[in-house]
Amino acid sequence: MPNAAGLIAHCTELLSALGTVRVNRMFGGNGIYVDSLFLALIARDKLFLKTDEISRKAFEAAGCQPFAFETTRGARAVLSYWSAPDDAMESAAAMLPWARLAMASALRAAAAKGSAAARKKPATPRKRAPPSLA
Repeated sequence: MPNAAGLIAHCTELLSALGTVRVNRMFGGNGIYVDSLFLALIARDKLFLKTDEISRKAFEAAGCQPFAFETTRGARAVLSYWSAPDDAMESAAAMLPWARLAMASALRAAAAKGSAAARKKPATPRKRAPPSLA
C-alpha cells in the first residue's frame, strides 16, 4: 500500500466480511476491532492478525512473522499477533480464512478473560432487612 490511509482502508475492506470494522489509533499504529473484538493491528505498514496456541501453527506454516518490538529496557517483546500472509492481502476472499482464525482466537481470549474476571469477582455481601419495630 502506498500510504497509511490506503492500507487502513484496504484492511478494513478485507476484514469487513466478519462484521463491523472499527479502527483506532494506538501506539504509533492502528488497532482493528471487528464488532467489539480486538482482532488485528496495523504497524510498520503491515497487517498483523490475532493468534493463540491453536491458530498460531497455521500462521507459522504460511511463513508469517510475529509482531515484536524492543522494550525500553532492551528486551524483545513478542505479541500474539502475526503478519497476514501476502496472498491473503490480495482480496477479501483470500483473507477470509485467516480473518476467521483471528476471530476465533479473539473470541477464545475474550472468553478466557471473562472467566478469569468472574473468578476474581468478590462475593457481594447480602443486605439484611432492617429489624421490624412491631
